[in-house]
Amino acid sequence: MINKAIFERSAVGRLLLADKAGRYLITGLLAVMVVVPLCNLLMPAGSFLHIPTYIVVLLGKYLCYALLALALDLVWGYCGILSLGHGAFFALGGYAMGMHLMRQIGERGVYGNAELPDFMVFLNWTELPWYWYGFDNFFFAMFMVALVPAALAFVFGWLAFRSRVTGVYLSIITQAMTYALLLAFFRNDMGFGGNNGLTDFKDILGFSLQSDVTRCVLFALSALSVALAYILCRAIVSSKYGRVLVAIRDAESRTRFMGYRVEHFKLFVFVVSAILAGIAGALYVPQVGIINPGEFGPINSIEIVIWVAIGGRGTLFGAVIGAIAVNYAKTYFTGAFPEVWLFMLGALFVISTLYLPKGIVGVVNQMRERRAERDATSTPEQGAQS
Repeated sequence: MINKAIFERSAVGRLLLADKAGRYLITGLLAVMVVVPLCNLLMPAGSFLHIPTYIVVLLGKYLCYALLALALDLVWGYCGILSLGHGAFFALGGYAMGMHLMRQIGERGVYGNAELPDFMVFLNWTELPWYWYGFDNFFFAMFMVALVPAALAFVFGWLAFRSRVTGVYLSIITQAMTYALLLAFFRNDMGFGGNNGLTDFKDILGFSLQSDVTRCVLFALSALSVALAYILCRAIVSSKYGRVLVAIRDAESRTRFMGYRVEHFKLFVFVVSAILAGIAGALYVPQVGIINPGEFGPINSIEIVIWVAIGGRGTLFGAVIGAIAVNYAKTYFTGAFPEVWLFMLGALFVISTLYLPKGIVGVVNQMRERRAERDATSTPEQGAQS
C-alpha cells in the first residue's frame, strides 16, 4: 500500500493513473527487460526456460519497430499528420549509429586501415570526409542520432506547415523526401557505403556485438526506450498542448481561427516524433548488424502506417501492439508463405481500414462496452425478479 501510494503521488504515477492499458504496457516492458536476458544468460541451452540468442535479437528488433510506430502515432493519431516518410528519420538515426560503429573497427577491417572504413579504401578514397569527423566519439554520435533527424524534420516541417500543406499532399511530399534520400544514399560518392551500406560492426563501447551479454543489454535498452518514449508521448498528449493537437487533427481551420499558431504546434510534435524514430534506428542497427539505403524505401514507411492502423491509431499502446503483432506475423508468414506475404499485408490493411477503423484496441474496447451494457441491463432484471 505504501509503495502504491508513493507511485500514485509521483509524476509518472499521476500520468498513468487513468491509463490502465499504459500501466500494463509499462509493466510488461519492464518485466521482459529483466526476464528475457535472465532466461538467455542463466538458463542452460537444453532448458525449457532458455531463450536462444536469435530470439533475443528478434524481440529487440520488434521493440525498435514498436518505438518507431509510437513515434508515428504521436503525429498521425493525435495531430492528423499522416507521414509516409518516417522511415527516413529511422534510417538517419541508424546511419549515425552505423558511422560510429564503423569508426570503432579501426585496423580490424579487411584492409587494415585505422582511419578509413573498408568501403572507402575499396573505392580509393584518400581521406575521411569531413562529415565523418567526431563519430569516433560515442556521445557525439548519440547527439547526432537525435540532431540529424530533428534538423531534417524541422526544415521540412517549417516549410510544409507554414505553407499549410495538409492531407494527402503532405503525405506525398513526405514520401518524396524519403525516396530522394534513398537515391542519394545509393550513390557511392556520398560516402555512406552505397548500395551495401554500413556493416561488419565489431563492438560498441569496447563490448563485442557478438557477445550474448551485449545483445541482452541492447534488448533491455530497447525495452526501456519504448517504456520511456511511451511515458513521454503520454505526457504530451495528456497535457493542454495535447488537447490542442487533437483540436488541430479534428478541425485545423477552427483551431487557427481561435488564435493558435497551428504550424508551431505541428512543427514541435513533428520534430519530437523524428527524434524518437532516430533513436529507434540507432537501437536497431547494432542488433541487426547492418544499415543500408533500403531502410529509406517508401514501402518501409507505408508499413509503419499499417502497424499503427492495425494496432489502433490515437492510442499509443495500440501502436506498440500493432508493430509487434504485424512484425511477428511477417516473420512467420515470410518463412511459411514468402510468395504471398505482401498480398496478405495489403489485405490486412484494407480489412482493418474498412472493418476495423480503430484497430485491435478499438475491437477490444467495443467488446468491453458491449459486455458492460449487458451487465447493466441484466442487473435491473435480476433485481426485479427477486
